[in-house]
Amino acid sequence: MTGTIIHITPFLRHCCKAMCILLLACCVNPVFAKDGDKDGDNDEEPKFDETSIMVILQGVGGTEIPAVVKDQTAYLSITDVFNFLKIRNTLSESMDTVSGFYISQDAVFLIDKKNNRIRFRDKVFNLGPEDLVKMETGLYLRTDYFNKVFDLSCQFNFRSLSVNLVSRAELPAIREMRQQTMYQNLNKLKGNVEADTTIGRSKQLFKFGMANWSVVSTQRLQNVNDTWFNLTMGGTLAGGEATVSLNYNNFAQQQLAATHPDSSIVRPFDQRQQYYRLRFVNNDRPWLRQIIMGKIFTPTIASLFAPIVGVQVTNTPTTYRRSYGTYTLSNFTDPGWTVELYINNALVDYTVADAAGFYTFQVPLVYGNTQLRLRFYGPWGEERFQEENINIPFNFLPAGEFEYTASAGVAEDSVHSKLGKVQVNYGVSGILTVGGGLEYLSSIRSANTLPFVTASMRLASSLLFSGEYTYGVRARGILSYRSRTNLQAELNYTRYKRNQKAIIYNWLEERKAIISKPFNAKNFSLFTRFTADQIILPGSYYTTTEWLISGALYKVGASLSTYSIFIKDESPFVYSNLALTFRIPGNIMLTPQAQYEYNSNRFMAVRCEAAKYLFKNGYLNISYEKNYRNNITNYGIGLRYDFSFAQIGFSVWKNNNLTTLVESARGSIIYDGKADYASVNNRSSVGSGGVVFVPFLDINNNERYDAGEPRVDGLQLKHSEGRMIRSLRDTSIAILDMEPYASYLFELEPTGFESVSWKIRKPAIRVIIEPNQLRRIDVPVTVMGEVSGVVYLKEDTLRKEQAGIKICIYKSDGTILKCLLTESDGYFNYMGLPPGDYIIQPDAAQLKKLKLKTLQPAYNLHISSRKEGDVIDDIEFILEKK
Repeated sequence: MTGTIIHITPFLRHCCKAMCILLLACCVNPVFAKDGDKDGDNDEEPKFDETSIMVILQGVGGTEIPAVVKDQTAYLSITDVFNFLKIRNTLSESMDTVSGFYISQDAVFLIDKKNNRIRFRDKVFNLGPEDLVKMETGLYLRTDYFNKVFDLSCQFNFRSLSVNLVSRAELPAIREMRQQTMYQNLNKLKGNVEADTTIGRSKQLFKFGMANWSVVSTQRLQNVNDTWFNLTMGGTLAGGEATVSLNYNNFAQQQLAATHPDSSIVRPFDQRQQYYRLRFVNNDRPWLRQIIMGKIFTPTIASLFAPIVGVQVTNTPTTYRRSYGTYTLSNFTDPGWTVELYINNALVDYTVADAAGFYTFQVPLVYGNTQLRLRFYGPWGEERFQEENINIPFNFLPAGEFEYTASAGVAEDSVHSKLGKVQVNYGVSGILTVGGGLEYLSSIRSANTLPFVTASMRLASSLLFSGEYTYGVRARGILSYRSRTNLQAELNYTRYKRNQKAIIYNWLEERKAIISKPFNAKNFSLFTRFTADQIILPGSYYTTTEWLISGALYKVGASLSTYSIFIKDESPFVYSNLALTFRIPGNIMLTPQAQYEYNSNRFMAVRCEAAKYLFKNGYLNISYEKNYRNNITNYGIGLRYDFSFAQIGFSVWKNNNLTTLVESARGSIIYDGKADYASVNNRSSVGSGGVVFVPFLDINNNERYDAGEPRVDGLQLKHSEGRMIRSLRDTSIAILDMEPYASYLFELEPTGFESVSWKIRKPAIRVIIEPNQLRRIDVPVTVMGEVSGVVYLKEDTLRKEQAGIKICIYKSDGTILKCLLTESDGYFNYMGLPPGDYIIQPDAAQLKKLKLKTLQPAYNLHISSRKEGDVIDDIEFILEKK
């Protein structure tokens, strides 16, 4: 239609104008519905940009947390912040409130969006309309309110999109981190650290390992001479621990030649003095842990004093498992002798006998059957070849654990007695262990089968009881008490059946009481012990007592022992032995000693010894002794020197008209061809084990020691036991004198290396020690490369360093090796790249959230194998806003 004119009324024209203004207002100023306004026609709410912000808490680390930003103000997700800080919080289903408690349970809070307020403890904080924001993912609180309400400072950096958290109170996340560190340190002390590498046992057909040797030669002028030689060898045979000890003594031969010149019988080797044993151990097999063949150790109820050759099987582990409490072990030897205590062939303690020859140990009570041995070494190199085997009367097992020991063999006595014994023990509870068994000995004339039962009980925390009953032989009990002040009392009682044949003594009863107490103060230490022992015989009895006081006062050692013997219908015999040790000018140690008899009121003997250390390793001794009862005078001089390879001693003694010369030497040899280690030592080595660490520069990065790869010096070790020896010749490190079959953790540290680029990939190594062997452990030292660079943000023509950008390094197969954040000046650095090819680039996910792009997507890196390490330090990433 053309030429048609349409007329609009004034009312309609005003309505059209109003509609256009309303539509224009809606297009220019969009609004958002407030919370709770379903129609969306109430107050307006500004638009927020959703992003993620790096939140950093010192001592814990950092994490990305959802956030919204308006202008340059940040709002953090409340639930994500509190979850990061380990704060208990709960978000309601409608996501209108967050409730919980802050650090402590009485610090309750409620963050309420409907009423725009926060309740914390007894305070109420009213919020503005833009202080608390509700989004689809939850509630977001402005950063400054974390500080106002919870005293949690949030320092927001808009350029790096990061927040540093600072709290005056200890947050649960920090407390948890501190506790984890404490637990890790505690586990390190206990050896419960997860190892990077575990080296188990190796089974070899034959291998020589260690040898001990000692020789003592005595020449008595115009009299019988003798020589005693010992050679103990330890190694591996058929996968088991092999030990052979040969003892040569020509004293009997010399005596026989002097009394029977025409005799042709020569026996310098006595079969009873030779020792040999083959032991197979597997502590991971609970039903059979040890098989022993050869000379076996079997404590018997019947009197048997000869060695036993046979077989023994048991499920008792070789490692020593400490129980609760200790047991006092004390006795006498020669003055100045060194006494070593071994538990299950592992050296656990040693001491030196005092001026009177007294020594004492606090033996730890251990679970299960325990073999205790004492070795004695004299000041001139003498050695007691006959070790003493001791039984702890208390045998405890953990609740529900069962152990057994079965032995069978032939005794090396004149009648070749046949022995068989089976003993079992069971832990009924933590305080009660019961046991029993059967012993058979063919040499007993009648009733040669001896059944027995045992029990060990902890009556109180410091009160222990042990009992044993052997049918037809004896019943005995031991009660031991130890107070918190280390006062120890022990009562022993044994009743023998009359006319029993198993034990050679004709005793009817044996009663024994021991009371001991140590005293310690600033200037003195004292140990006192009183022992009373009474034996009841048919128609008679005799009682012995001993009162011992041994200690030191102001660097003066003293030992006073008083002995008394009471026999029925006879006068008691009482005497005392007093010995002192003190230092006089010239750094000379003087030890006077006297024995006094109270019955006749006279001295029995006097003795004085002067000793001095020479050149640190030498020891000179001069002594004089007068025995008034036998009218014998002894005086002599001795010299001992401790070389690194052996201990050598020489002495001359004059006894009335007899002159005696004594020469002694002892030491050990360690050889392990596989470990490429050989050494000599002046102490015993057989029965122990060790490791040899060989650090080398792993040039080709294959973690194997190849020809041409140099050894490196400066490796540092953390280890709990053993004796460390560093070799300056080949930079190896040997750890010796370690308990066999035990598991040890070694922590390797590169702090002593000449280059900071040398690193150890697997610094925690756990090794199971093998007896009489040294385990060689090659330690590959990797030359690590370093990469560094800067990240810039380009705005127009300016470039500014950008902090908080995540830079990721990828391996050639695409897996992530390391991600790190740029610092406040945009700098990043990482040292720890083994030789190889890598890709480095900014994190794409973070750039997408920040709406940034990079002009250089990625760099290809090649870390070369150089002894001094490879460094790439020219990496630059330039970012721009999309």
